[in-house]
Amino acid sequence: MTKNLTAKVILIIAVLIFFLFGIFGIPKSVAPSGLLASMQERIHLGLDLKGGTHLILQVQVNDAISADSDRAVERLKDDLKAKNILYTEIAKPDTQQHPDVINVNGVSPQSIADFRSLVADRLPDYDLTSGANNSFTLTMKPSIVKDTKAKAQQQAIETIRNRIDQLGVNEPVIQEHGLGDYQILVQLPGVDDPARVKEIMQSTAMLEIRQALGGPYGSEQEAMQANGGVLPPNSILMKGRNIGAQGQPNSDAYWIISRASAVSGSDLRTADAGRDENQRPDVKFTLTGEGGRRFAAFTGAHVGEKLAVVLDNKVMEVATIQEQIHDEGRITGAFTEQQTQDLSLTLRSGALPAGIKYLEERTVGPSLGADSIRAGVRAALFGMIAVMVFMLFYYRLAGINADLGLILNLVILLGFLGFTGATLTLPGIAGVILTVGMGVDSNVLIFERIREELRHGKTPPQAVDQGFKHAFVTIIDTHVTTIVSAIILFLFGTGPVKGFAVTLSFGLFANLFTSVFVSRVIFDAILNRHQRGEALSI
Repeated sequence: MTKNLTAKVILIIAVLIFFLFGIFGIPKSVAPSGLLASMQERIHLGLDLKGGTHLILQVQVNDAISADSDRAVERLKDDLKAKNILYTEIAKPDTQQHPDVINVNGVSPQSIADFRSLVADRLPDYDLTSGANNSFTLTMKPSIVKDTKAKAQQQAIETIRNRIDQLGVNEPVIQEHGLGDYQILVQLPGVDDPARVKEIMQSTAMLEIRQALGGPYGSEQEAMQANGGVLPPNSILMKGRNIGAQGQPNSDAYWIISRASAVSGSDLRTADAGRDENQRPDVKFTLTGEGGRRFAAFTGAHVGEKLAVVLDNKVMEVATIQEQIHDEGRITGAFTEQQTQDLSLTLRSGALPAGIKYLEERTVGPSLGADSIRAGVRAALFGMIAVMVFMLFYYRLAGINADLGLILNLVILLGFLGFTGATLTLPGIAGVILTVGMGVDSNVLIFERIREELRHGKTPPQAVDQGFKHAFVTIIDTHVTTIVSAIILFLFGTGPVKGFAVTLSFGLFANLFTSVFVSRVIFDAILNRHQRGEALSI
């Protein structure tokens, strides 16, 4: 064996060992059960093989538009007050169908020029049109509306991904779905409590700390009567809990709280589940530097007054400010351990920018996944065995060459899945089977070309050399066209289709290595031991 051939054999063995490590890692046992367990740890199974939950969600993007226009209304009120511009009313006429429209009525005639200038300067995302009786309409620009909706969908995807990742779900699929419908596809392999996951995903978990101006009241009517039928300026009525003497909520109640919040969820640095001094479950939170400074200023200015902890537009707790508070606080109440864990998780992962609606829910049982695995593996094994037997029968000893290449091809492909952490799905198994077929096709092209060269009177070394040389261009052509198709599937397909495209693409690259390089090395090794004039078994 020549020095060059030895180096090639060493390279092939190194590749084999490398990808075997990708499949098994360092197994705890070399017994079949230990190897299987190691393989299952490194190669993740998709939803169709492992079982789990399949969801299609729709982001209610108008919620994000409404939130932006609400902030614009508050900002406009503050600016008009600062500029001493008089007006009668600022309102949103249709919060459901047209949340991007704001009406300003009764602007003082002497201040119209200042009003226009203020809107152009402070609200550049809105188009201003005038109406009768010194009224004006602010409409969010179409480009801003489109961008806000797209950002709401992307932020929802990231928030849901953060929450699912913290739940420890292996290899979830969370991505855009549909065409322009602001839908999200969520696939959670191996999830055994889909109801809890759905609740965590859907919770907006918007934390706010506001000033409590009155309450608790037993009903809305009682709250209005206690305040002469009119709420205090810049306040709202919000439903919440009435905390009893033992620290437990004993009834629902209504509270009058400030419209503006001292701090909100965006000021949150972290949140962790814990226990209070009475060993009741609670959630401790820490604010950012800027949030802590604003919270300290707020609590310092309102010592002796009450503050309300608002979560998802519901008053969770009302407490009296005993002293200035800086950057730490806690949320207590009638929580279970699981509820505090889930609440701290959703607070840490951020608030959803808009509500979500469930369009489709489908659960795949583990037994169905196990049946799919058995059927897919059986099909792959039977197909591979049939191909290997045919190659041995039709190409005799040269068929061993092709069979070794097919086995190495499969090892490389599985090792790639193990190293990259890619998810193996049922379409992925189909990609593996198709790769086996492409590998056989490459060997057939090479072997038939070698046979043709032998029929033309070439010696075995010449026939092998010409066979590989002439078949190489055809092999490259077939593989490149298939890889291009796989790339298109990956770019435009959903999760399972992408899995098929990934396994097929890498399998084709592995096939080029095994059918062209490895097969040639095996032929060279055989020819190295050939006697002059001895026929080639092919």
